[in-house]
Amino acid sequence: MTDTDRAPWRTDSILPAPPAGAVPVLHDREYRVESFLLDNGNLLIQGAVRDQKPPGVYIPDDPEPLTMHHMQVTLEVEFPSRIIVSVEARLLAYPHDLCPSIEQHYDKLVGLSIARGFTNTVRELFGGPRGCSHTTALLQAMAPIAMQSTKSIECIEAERAGEPNPIIVRPPSESWKTLTNTCHVWADDGPRKAEVERGGVQTIPVDIRLQQLGRRPRT
Repeated sequence: MTDTDRAPWRTDSILPAPPAGAVPVLHDREYRVESFLLDNGNLLIQGAVRDQKPPGVYIPDDPEPLTMHHMQVTLEVEFPSRIIVSVEARLLAYPHDLCPSIEQHYDKLVGLSIARGFTNTVRELFGGPRGCSHTTALLQAMAPIAMQSTKSIECIEAERAGEPNPIIVRPPSESWKTLTNTCHVWADDGPRKAEVERGGVQTIPVDIRLQQLGRRPRT
């Protein structure tokens, strides 16, 4: 796969199958977020949300889907600080002619760090009448990608330097502390945290996949 390929491995649907008789599709909302490593070492996060009505639902005999909303956000994020250095918000499809006038308002993201509390800050800056509800929801979906991409960058940089993959060689016990209180599994007073503190082994997708490939999981 070359650096310019856009996820040729993405072929499956992540939605559950609808039950029998659940036709027709009434509405389709799609989120897509991808991240890239730039030549300057920064992280580029691109996100989009699109709402569509299937053909013929709103306009009888119309063979094409009707796009109701289509918003894009591009963030350039300094690595490893995760400080936003540039923002581009674009409203490509919208119901009202005044909708695009809010695009420049999202420049207020510049200088913010994507860390704990970022989602609350986004709500304060762009919630309700202070922003576009769809663009703001998209931003909240994009924020976790900055964290998820950190480990990916470490792997790519190690490969380029001819060094071992840090995810494979690093003991799982070193990474769990950053997850404390991020979700119900990692509650500070929860059983999972206590188990890991006692030396229990984490079972995460990397280890499961290593086993599926017949390779030795991390210890």
